[in-house]
Amino acid sequence: MSISSKGDSSRVARVVVVCARSLGRGGFARAAGALLLFAFLLAVPRFAPAQQEQEYEQPPIHYAKPPFDDAASHLKEQLEKHALKLPYDDKFGYLPALLKQFHISATSQALVFSKTSFQRSKISPQSPRALYFNDDTYLGYCLRGDVIEVSAIDSQQGALFFTMSQHPEDACELVRQTDSCLQCHATSTTNDVPGLLIRSIFPDATGMPALSHGTYHTTDRSPFSERWGGWYVTGTHGKLRHMGNVVLKSASDTAQLDLDAGANITDLSKLFDVSPYLTPHSDLVALLVLEHQVTAHNRLTQANYQGRLALRDEAALKKLDGDHAAPRSPSIQRRFDSAADDLLRCFLFVGEPKLTDPVQGTARFAEYFSALGPKDSLGRSLREFDLQTRLFKYPCSYLIYSASFDRLPAPVLEAFYKKLGEVLAGHDERRNYQHLSYADRRAIYEILSDTKKNLPADWRDLKIQ
Repeated sequence: MSISSKGDSSRVARVVVVCARSLGRGGFARAAGALLLFAFLLAVPRFAPAQQEQEYEQPPIHYAKPPFDDAASHLKEQLEKHALKLPYDDKFGYLPALLKQFHISATSQALVFSKTSFQRSKISPQSPRALYFNDDTYLGYCLRGDVIEVSAIDSQQGALFFTMSQHPEDACELVRQTDSCLQCHATSTTNDVPGLLIRSIFPDATGMPALSHGTYHTTDRSPFSERWGGWYVTGTHGKLRHMGNVVLKSASDTAQLDLDAGANITDLSKLFDVSPYLTPHSDLVALLVLEHQVTAHNRLTQANYQGRLALRDEAALKKLDGDHAAPRSPSIQRRFDSAADDLLRCFLFVGEPKLTDPVQGTARFAEYFSALGPKDSLGRSLREFDLQTRLFKYPCSYLIYSASFDRLPAPVLEAFYKKLGEVLAGHDERRNYQHLSYADRRAIYEILSDTKKNLPADWRDLKIQ
């Protein structure tokens, strides 16, 4: 859903309401002002269909303008001030140093061999691109690549993009990238905000997508059978099948991928030389977490932008009406509620496909990730895995602890907590949340009560039914 297209109709409707209200009081001057504002909104270029994707460059978002509060921007500043020097590794370039600076574990390594990156000439089934990630930063590394790709999540602006040269004679610096990255990373597949995306394709023997077969935009709701086309996957998953580890015999091949041939692979050395990589794995559990996290980061950015835009419009309407103390209009509140609803569905794993067989990775990523906590007084954590019928034992996203969540606009946070409380208490009986048992809801409530700061005061009185 486009933020811009949704905003157009609601803005126009609100201005019309203001005009009618003003006329009703006989305030011709105010009505004229409202009509001028109406004309302005129609004339602003960013609402034209051809330029909807640039709304994030306009006030109050200002995507490209500092200050920034993300790990890559902080490292960029240190490097520019010569307060830090990164060691260069003869085999991996700056990759080990960047992983250390960002506190990213090599167990998160995921290998993608489809030519779907701007360094596509370096990528093939014999030389896949390696991805690494933690809760807020992502790195992309190609063998003999010219740059390392970095994406870091800013708590207000969403995904920011950077590159670092892999040539030792070049300056050791992170270079911010905007337009070239946003052509793909700010579209409907990222909820029309600067974000991240994962695709599953039908690869030919060189890693090129066979576009005649179509592609899949992968999220944490995607069926298992549609995931990881063009990726390597190490792990076991019983009778479940995915699209990873295999290629089409030719670009014109009309047969489906041989999913059985790519299933339950734990050793990639038979498919390509794994020795040039930090680890020989492309861990199944890491891939599942990556897909949830990318989905959640995009939803967080969308909720942030929607909330800030709604606050801007509310302030403009109150100024026009001459009553800054006026109560919030129902239309503005609906926008905050909508942003909170979308985020809540994501955070509570609504639509997550059921695992019909247990899954297990090969790189010990699950052990590393689940140990990060935080844990409640009973030792429980939102990072604990299930891996029998679903990804997590307690289906509430660990990104509820992130700065991106905590810095959401206050009305969005308020609406989110209200709705989450209703779900956990058993008062929201919509089908969306019927996958949560009483035990699930109670455990999530108790874990959050023990570990999450700044919960609403009335949460302490929730009765889980």
